[in-house]
Amino acid sequence: MNQETSTNPKVDAMLQGATSWRDEFALLRSIALGCGLTEELKWGQPCYAHEGKNIVLIHGFKEYCALLFFKGALLADPKGMLVMQTENVQAARQARFTSLSQITRQRKALTACILDAIEVERAGLKIALRETSEFPSPEEFQVRLAQLPALRTAFDALTPGRQRAYLLHFGGAKQSKTRASRVENCIPLILDGMGLNDR
Repeated sequence: MNQETSTNPKVDAMLQGATSWRDEFALLRSIALGCGLTEELKWGQPCYAHEGKNIVLIHGFKEYCALLFFKGALLADPKGMLVMQTENVQAARQARFTSLSQITRQRKALTACILDAIEVERAGLKIALRETSEFPSPEEFQVRLAQLPALRTAFDALTPGRQRAYLLHFGGAKQSKTRASRVENCIPLILDGMGLNDR
């Protein structure tokens, strides 16, 4: 498949303003568009979709730039290019790059991964995500839930995604004092029915 689709002016502007990885972004963009994907700007990043379903996203970090596959956990990945961004990411996988030449060398494998991702989407395959109850709930949060019945009610009323975000945020602190502080800071948000990123 080599039918390059049209570029999006919002992505043009974002890429022109990029201070690092500009050439790498341009090549990743060309590869994604060469697979017939629709280009959009989502979450401030170039995002590529097939029939309205997100397939890949380009993003950059200090040490590397990456092509993020939204359902990367379902891809075959015969070249071993895809990695988990963090241990808590369930579905997405990244192909990471530190140079333009690295992307150029892996262009065929990347194209194959994108085409595989499109087929995964066409087939309607889903990733069995862990239930919220499978995420550890820190003791500091459990204590406050027991002390404040309204907090338990408000937390249970949140969407599963918001619940998981809070549990990961609380549990991400190594010290009990920090976990307790995070819990206290978030109680008003939870009671207001808000997610961690809604403030």
